[in-house]
Amino acid sequence: MDSSNVSQSLAKGQSNGKDRSAIDIHNPDPQVVDIVSRHLVNSPNNLQLQGGDITRDLYKWSNEQQQLPSHPQLGTSPQLSQHKDDLHASLGQRRRSLSFSGMSAHSSSTHNEPHGEVPGTRMTHEEIRAPGGFRRSFILQQHERKYGATAPPPNFFARNFIEFLTLYGHFAGQDLEEDEDEEEDEEQEALRNQDEESVLLERVSTRDSRRKQRKATTFKAVLLLLKSFVGTGVLFLPRAFHNGGWAFSTACLLFCALASSLCFILLISAKGKVGVNGYGDLGKALYGDKMRFMILFSIALSQVGFSAAYTVFTATNLKVFSENALAVPVDSVPLSAYIVFQALIFIPLSLTRNIAKLSGTALVADLFILLGLLYVYYYPAFLIAKHGVSDSILLFNRTDWSLFIGTAIFTFEGIGLLIPIQESMKHPQHFYPSLAFVMCIVTLIFISSGLLCYCAFGAKVETVVLLNFPQDSIATMSVQLIYSLAILLSTPLQLFPAIRILETWTFPLNASGKHNKRVKWLKNYFRTGIVILTALLAWIGANDLDKFVSFVGSFACIPLIYVYPPLLHLKVFGIGGSKLIVLGDALILVFGMGIMAYTSYQNIVLWGQ
Repeated sequence: MDSSNVSQSLAKGQSNGKDRSAIDIHNPDPQVVDIVSRHLVNSPNNLQLQGGDITRDLYKWSNEQQQLPSHPQLGTSPQLSQHKDDLHASLGQRRRSLSFSGMSAHSSSTHNEPHGEVPGTRMTHEEIRAPGGFRRSFILQQHERKYGATAPPPNFFARNFIEFLTLYGHFAGQDLEEDEDEEEDEEQEALRNQDEESVLLERVSTRDSRRKQRKATTFKAVLLLLKSFVGTGVLFLPRAFHNGGWAFSTACLLFCALASSLCFILLISAKGKVGVNGYGDLGKALYGDKMRFMILFSIALSQVGFSAAYTVFTATNLKVFSENALAVPVDSVPLSAYIVFQALIFIPLSLTRNIAKLSGTALVADLFILLGLLYVYYYPAFLIAKHGVSDSILLFNRTDWSLFIGTAIFTFEGIGLLIPIQESMKHPQHFYPSLAFVMCIVTLIFISSGLLCYCAFGAKVETVVLLNFPQDSIATMSVQLIYSLAILLSTPLQLFPAIRILETWTFPLNASGKHNKRVKWLKNYFRTGIVILTALLAWIGANDLDKFVSFVGSFACIPLIYVYPPLLHLKVFGIGGSKLIVLGDALILVFGMGIMAYTSYQNIVLWGQ
């Protein structure tokens, strides 16, 4: 076949000035059909040529288009023009249906299906071609085989939330998904029972294509960013406000919000300029393997620190709930027993290879956190309205003010999900306005909740603020229970990035447990060891939770936000660039390193007192 003749003829056929890329193969111009028929389809030996079978679909497509009924000129009156438009729309639907049926093994049943809908799936071929469409089509087919063709389709309402979970599989832009997916063997076994067409469709949906998320709208990106920043760290702020004083704490949160936003922008800008996806990969591209190691180590350390702090938080709430609601004698069960109890739950959850399996527990956890946060706002506001503001609040606490800085950074730590969220956006240019909007909302939530609780309880505010609420109240006990369950269910999700980072450093890249039971059990023992280490850190920090949280924020989180981003940005834009950029990056870098060293040292000193 002469491809140059085809191109020249197509160019002539598009004499109206339209670009060749605008040809609609589902509803083509008759000239296009004629050109393809003359140059490709009518060549007698096409199928006998080497690789000629690739043109088989062109034969089918051309025959379908030629078999469609022709229509006389309809004139130019408005009524006839409307009729012509309707007719073209109908023909377009029929062409799309015929085009699909020509390639389907079920072409005989096509006329019993709605126009444009793929037989047996209740999905149009446009929906199947969308990212993740093959997987949803497979689920629908399995659902209909099990429950019948008349059964309602499975509900995909949680898809957006599961997409959020998959961001943890690409935490900080790093590919942390497990190669030995436990579900792959089950899917392959199910595929053996499918017909040839289903097998081909599923084979097209490779592992890489299943990883691709449907591009997120700007609104969805805002929701994902809110989920990234608003968590349980907000409950540590009331005690932190006492450590810093309400005026200093408010000003410090505002400053941290502005500085963190600037550093987030520096990171995303450097990543976009270099053209890599991962935080650690960006460090490697600019400074080598040592920088990549430092970044990933800080990520793993911060996630383990978060998990340990949340374990103490949950243990404290469970202990108080058991003593108040279950009549367990006070201090008869030590706090360490509740930490061990959580570790026994975390161990089997940490063995999960597929992060989507944590979707159920994490979705319930987010619901519980929302309900608890509403009560945290309600009761202090009620107390202030009834008794007024506490007379023991301070403008500035000269003794413990450095503890607040680490806690503030701990609360704002959401940098690990910024890169995957920005990569998933349909309109990446909207990321910076979306980030600014979310940071304003998050800062308002942090300041209002911390300030409200501190003004209500004053110097008596507890590290776990729920302990200040009336312990004989059913509402308080309920919130303590649901918050405990929320953190209990979401902690394995926090541990997931740390486990995968440390696991990839410990085991060879080609060590897979999918077909090697010994490797799989070694990895299981390793994951169990990380959970035990997290529980041990929780036990160490249990007596001074506020200092432990501040230390995690100072030592692990400050480098991720205030040290690495300006350092990377300086390497990309500073060399031969504007002196203002160099000065700005240098100032942020010096500030970050200085505040990390000072606050970490102060935390250690205060912890030893």
